[in-house]
Amino acid sequence: MRFSIYLVSSVIFFACGEQQKAVVQRDFNQVTVQMLSTDTMSIRSLTQINDSIIGFGYDKGYGFLNLITTDKTLFPVDNSNFISQDAQSATAEQRATAFSGSHFFSLGVGSPAVLRKHDVNTGQSRIVYVQQHEAVFYDAMAFWNKNEGIAMGDPTDDCMSILITRDGGEQWKKINCERLPEIVKGEAAFAASNSNIVLHEENVWIVSGGVVSRVYHSSDKGNSWSVVSTPMISGASTTGAYAMDFYDTQHGMIVGGDYTKPASNNANKAVTKDAGRSWNLVADNNGPGYKSCIRYVPHSGGDKVVAIGVTGVSYSPDNGNTWKNLSEEGFYTMQFLNDTTAIAAGKNKIATLHFQ
Repeated sequence: MRFSIYLVSSVIFFACGEQQKAVVQRDFNQVTVQMLSTDTMSIRSLTQINDSIIGFGYDKGYGFLNLITTDKTLFPVDNSNFISQDAQSATAEQRATAFSGSHFFSLGVGSPAVLRKHDVNTGQSRIVYVQQHEAVFYDAMAFWNKNEGIAMGDPTDDCMSILITRDGGEQWKKINCERLPEIVKGEAAFAASNSNIVLHEENVWIVSGGVVSRVYHSSDKGNSWSVVSTPMISGASTTGAYAMDFYDTQHGMIVGGDYTKPASNNANKAVTKDAGRSWNLVADNNGPGYKSCIRYVPHSGGDKVVAIGVTGVSYSPDNGNTWKNLSEEGFYTMQFLNDTTAIAAGKNKIATLHFQ
């Protein structure tokens, strides 16, 4: 969705496909922010291949940051390893990124929307999909496995733009609108943290906003679709659900609000306990205001969540009913590396968050 560059973002999220491990009982009372890099770039997308490589998309292209995880502490190895996209694309900004095996994928936001496949081992890069349309605006991307992936964006016709690959990203095909729910005029998605898409087992959920705030769902890896409305704030191009996460196939949460009114906490958080068939507001007119990313704490039993945005870092121990503000430091996107450490990025910075 096109709006102020200051807050439009996209971040890719890798939903866990594994069984959740032993529940972590600890609670968070504070967070330590450790800056890894500060540079003149607005980072909207983070994705991890292993403990040593983080890929990201930003307003000048894409890049990598080498990292080593030791005793749950993240240290930069070589900041010179930042790389920018090649000059073949007219669209420099990459807000959708994903790893699949040893390949890194980056997708530009505007027309022409250029999707590249990068071999991490050889450094070779190839264009695997291009779309030209005045309304093109891609928001997020993720992979179920090394062969099957999905990307989504704003509508160019009467449905959301959804791309599917079944061959490891060699070919991408856009789903015909006949197979997708029809949009409501004025409905789109926010490229706010690449967390518009959540994958779990064969499920995919996609969240939209604008004049309505809805959740699209497929239980068969994008072959068939349904859509439900949510009680999230809506009615304007800047309102709605900006991000989503699921702990398992049943329990999920969406956050957002209105980026033009960041302090407002009216109808900006909702949860589901039935795989997204219904959504209920939590902490309405209470707790944090506008947020652009939400993440369940790994192995927490589905109760503990962290939400971030330009309004800071907030934590809930009880699935969004009550909240603690842990930091005023603003970020656009994050992902957990383990159950106490996350990596976060935003305007001119990448950092680790150490939760205690």
